[in-house]
Amino acid sequence: MPSHRTPARLLDRLTSLELIVVTGKGGVGKTSLSAALGNLLTAAGRTVLLLETDPRESLHRLLDVPPSGGEIVDAGRRLFLQNLQPRTVLDDLVEERLKVGLLTRRVLASPVYQHFAEGAPGLKEAAILGRALRIVEGHGPRRLRKVDTVILDAPATGHGVTLLQAPLLVAEVIDSGPVHRMARDISAFLSDARRSGIVIATLAEEMPVNETLQLVELLDARLARRPEAIVVNGLYPPVTGTGPEAATDDPALALWRERRCINDEQLGRLRDAWTGPLAELPLLPIDPGPALAGALARHLGEGLGATAAPEDP
Repeated sequence: MPSHRTPARLLDRLTSLELIVVTGKGGVGKTSLSAALGNLLTAAGRTVLLLETDPRESLHRLLDVPPSGGEIVDAGRRLFLQNLQPRTVLDDLVEERLKVGLLTRRVLASPVYQHFAEGAPGLKEAAILGRALRIVEGHGPRRLRKVDTVILDAPATGHGVTLLQAPLLVAEVIDSGPVHRMARDISAFLSDARRSGIVIATLAEEMPVNETLQLVELLDARLARRPEAIVVNGLYPPVTGTGPEAATDDPALALWRERRCINDEQLGRLRDAWTGPLAELPLLPIDPGPALAGALARHLGEGLGATAAPEDP
């Protein structure tokens, strides 16, 4: 891919974005990475909204705040959290557009709308991205009028690509009217590398690495987008020492060595296949909570601060 940007620190690049979509295989630490990115960007002076779409709500535990339940939660200085369900966002969009209470209630209760909302491909996903766009453009709730960056803790790998494709699909299926215009605007927002970016979370294990490399290919093929970075979570520390503590008959040490060998092998695969920025986060003996999110943010800042930004497509 040809370059149109002078190489710069990746951290500076991420700090300039209005939307960062964090995706990856389920169970690889997407939510922890989202919280760490939120802390990192607020420390850099950005006002950040963390958006979560998983109804189980887990981001709040990493920030030591109450569950969102759809409300906006203050999660620290310049940091906010909101859990959104796609159908609720779509219903809110209808209410915003129609404005008249009685008409809104009739539309939302009608079988035609119910069928349309559940059956139209990509519509609910596009509504989530539309909410992110409206927030960064200053049209969100009063307390979110000055958000600089939205970090979206996106669904797992395949669903993450579906989410990012949704606005384009909606714009093609619905070829006129306000929904078409909304989808068109969101699609333009996502395709603008100056405004939005994608970060992939993974583990240095075979299946997550396989899915990560497939995701990179899918993003290129379907969206002509390249991730800003791949972040490898949960790396075992290297085994050091040659004294008695390094004895190979110690089962715990043998397991440690085995896990680190797997990590090194899979990191090698990633580096061979992916020439873009690659950041590494260690496995830390810290329970999920603000201490873990803060420690990961510090490690992430060290890694991203020394990492070149990717080339523009």
